[in-house]
Amino acid sequence: MAQRVAQSDGGNKKATRVRVAVRLRPYMSKPDEKDEGPCVRGLDSQNLEIVNWRNATETVKYHFDAFHGEQTTQQEVFLSSVKPILPHILKGQNASVFAYGPTGAGKTHTMMGSSEQPGVIPRAVREVFNLVKAEDEGWDYSIGMSYLEIYNEKVLDLLSPNSQDLPIREDRDKNILIPGLTHMTISSFSDFDKHFVPASLNRTTASTKLNQRSSRSHAVLLIKVVRTQRILPHRQQTGKLYLVDLAGSEDNRRTGNQGIRLKESGAINLSLFTLSKVVDSLNSGTAVRVPYRDSKLTRLLQDSLGGSAHSVMITNIAPEYKYYFDTFSALNFAAKSKLIVNKPFTRETMAVPTLPVKRGRDEHEAQGSGTQPQKKRQKEERKTEQDGSSPSSHIHSPSEPSVMDRLIALEKLMMSCQEKDRLGMLKDVAQSRKEIQELKEKQKEFESKAMLFSRLGGEKSSAKQEPAFKNNIAPLQRKQLTASKPNKQQAVVQPLQVSQLQPLQQLAVVKKQSVCVKRKERKLSDQVEPPDGKENIMDSGWESQVDNSMLEQSRQKILQVLNTGSLKELKGLQQIGDKKAKLILGWREIHGHFTKLEDLGKVEGMTEKRFSTFMKANILSAMGK
Repeated sequence: MAQRVAQSDGGNKKATRVRVAVRLRPYMSKPDEKDEGPCVRGLDSQNLEIVNWRNATETVKYHFDAFHGEQTTQQEVFLSSVKPILPHILKGQNASVFAYGPTGAGKTHTMMGSSEQPGVIPRAVREVFNLVKAEDEGWDYSIGMSYLEIYNEKVLDLLSPNSQDLPIREDRDKNILIPGLTHMTISSFSDFDKHFVPASLNRTTASTKLNQRSSRSHAVLLIKVVRTQRILPHRQQTGKLYLVDLAGSEDNRRTGNQGIRLKESGAINLSLFTLSKVVDSLNSGTAVRVPYRDSKLTRLLQDSLGGSAHSVMITNIAPEYKYYFDTFSALNFAAKSKLIVNKPFTRETMAVPTLPVKRGRDEHEAQGSGTQPQKKRQKEERKTEQDGSSPSSHIHSPSEPSVMDRLIALEKLMMSCQEKDRLGMLKDVAQSRKEIQELKEKQKEFESKAMLFSRLGGEKSSAKQEPAFKNNIAPLQRKQLTASKPNKQQAVVQPLQVSQLQPLQQLAVVKKQSVCVKRKERKLSDQVEPPDGKENIMDSGWESQVDNSMLEQSRQKILQVLNTGSLKELKGLQQIGDKKAKLILGWREIHGHFTKLEDLGKVEGMTEKRFSTFMKANILSAMGK
């Protein structure tokens, strides 16, 4: 049995602010482009300035927790911004590091790096293993990893490429989890590298005008550290590290995205816009709804932004003027993000000690032999009912073994207790012995009664005497209700005699059928087709009942309307609606006039059956006029 314990270093949840670091990518201008110089520059280790787009002679200054210039190495970025939050993971708390910025600003390079210059992810995982090795004895550690990407608002498992879209859930402790996500246990950094490198190749990337290898999805690496205390009470603490490489915001006018790339950039920009709304809601200071659920990215970053994690955001920017507005927007977003306050706390599971329950002899036997003692007990009870003996004859005091155990425990405790408590212990021992003596006397009394009942039962079976307690009173019988009310027996329903019914033609009163019923029957008869699939004889022979001259004249009128009629005139024909009239006009524009009425069957949707219905309806309508 375990219970959840939420605690922090100071007893209450300690609020921490989201740390924001800005990294400036080196200036990369092509020879064919005009050299306008950088639009942003760093002032010191925490301040930078950017040209004001409203007035080129002015600059806008920003202050952050750290600023990494163009010459900053991967090692310096890790040591100053990421390493300080990693020890919290081993204390059962969460930590999060995510890279933000426009496309082509160097986010993936910062997080992933290369074999020569490893990024934040490999350095952070290696540091976690180093911290585990340096920890004190008395704890067992287990480290696992999960790796996923959010592509077009679908959560895909990178460790299992064939998986489908995974759901995001929240448990009763407000922890975000993903059912079905692969979780691999790793024992060393080489073991991590063996799984991480192939999984990174499964991430969706593509080439755009601004970036030859642009990330088309958000990648999230989860490192889970569980440490368990070896001695009682076996405390267990769980810490999680989220390493997030966000896809960059894109201006499709400059990236030249089309087709699938355009759809991908739309999903990326929408999720980043939702991220911006979450930051604005957290900074508003009012009790407004934070739209975490509007995007799967913000759903996963719920702990990192306004949640229970130590968070670091590395904002990557580019110095070129063509990235000016992207850089300006990224700096404004970073300035808002550093105002977010998180409340980290330790997630700890503690084993609750359970007292051993002492059971009687029958329960021990039942536990050892399964269902056999229960069947034996039922059989004995059934035999007792047949013999007429008292159930009390088979009662054994279940408390006797427990009292003996108590007595032994008290004697042991008495030997180890102090002199001042020994008198109370002696009283308890005397009381326990007195209870044992009383229980033994009761047991002897029950055994004597059982012998007496068994003897009486034996004499009764051998002599076949009448029972000692004879009841001369007649048993109660339920009165028959049918005897007091004989009239109910006369209500007999005779079966329906078909021969007594008169046919409908012989009835004196004949009701005239309504017009609606006639129309309904006529409609049903028109809809019903014979089993062989042919039309009814009346429908197939209607042309023979019409005068040939009238028939030919009607056919010519219909052909004339089909060839020269407008859309309104075509819709005036029977069985021709707006859609069919437009199809007829389209066919006429392509193929010319109809030479005969049978050509109407070449129009889309005009089957042979519909054509015959069309002819019948229009010719009969023309004759009725």
